[in-house]
Amino acid sequence: MFELRLLCPEERVEAVGDALEALDALSVSVEDADAQTPAEQALFGEPGMPPPKEGWQRSLVIALFAEEAQAREAAQLLQPQDFFADCTIVAIQDVPEQDWVRLTQSQFEPVQITPTFWIVPTWHEPPAQAREVIRLDPGLAFGTGTHPTTRMCLRWIAQRAPQGQRVLDYGCGSGILAIGAAKFGAGSVDAVDIDEAAVRSTEANAQANDVQLHAGLPDAASGKYDTVLANILATPLKVLAPLLTGHVAPGGHLVLAGILARQAEELQQAYAPYCQLQVSDEEDGWILMTAAF
Repeated sequence: MFELRLLCPEERVEAVGDALEALDALSVSVEDADAQTPAEQALFGEPGMPPPKEGWQRSLVIALFAEEAQAREAAQLLQPQDFFADCTIVAIQDVPEQDWVRLTQSQFEPVQITPTFWIVPTWHEPPAQAREVIRLDPGLAFGTGTHPTTRMCLRWIAQRAPQGQRVLDYGCGSGILAIGAAKFGAGSVDAVDIDEAAVRSTEANAQANDVQLHAGLPDAASGKYDTVLANILATPLKVLAPLLTGHVAPGGHLVLAGILARQAEELQQAYAPYCQLQVSDEEDGWILMTAAF
């Protein structure tokens, strides 16, 4: 493998990246060329949403090619192009072979939800103190237990222990919340998502954890539930207010996550016609909001 490393101003990043992909680069990544210096820049954006800019003021664009000749040819073809103005070729260099699977796995350790409840990748042994364990490997669908929103939802489930309840996980991603509810005694669990890949991921993860649930597209959610969980983002949660609250049974609970602390008031206003949301947990700038019916 060989890397072609380019230094590009912000306004050239998108065109250069598109050209590299057209030249059969195996991958193209963009980094802040001034990272770890006083000139370092943050690109702010709500998680799950595109950043407000395509690149940093000075971006390091890194393209990976299978052969050195491909990298050198790409460099030669880029230099005379108008869109390459003000860009610089930094280096063409060999990338040492690595065990990428092992390297990726090393980045994911067991995650503690409570002292006795853990999320454990399949290549790790559960900690000795773990009484409840969800086995979950990072995949395409959101939800590995590493994000504060997921941890807060799982803590709520562990503390409430929905024994015998009917539970809905709306926007299930990997199915981690649905699996957690099943582990803590839910009588029946529906997990739904607009992404068919997430539905397949949830089914596979449920089977790996030896729990029973029903996964499907959103129209698979029907009737009333004792607990409705939705770990999405603030904007879709506001749009879904009538739908989600309409699924909560009398005496049931609504649990919402994917919300930044500064968004609490706008969520409360969106749900005011249906219920009274309150902040039940907070971690790293994210909040968990719940309502009792």
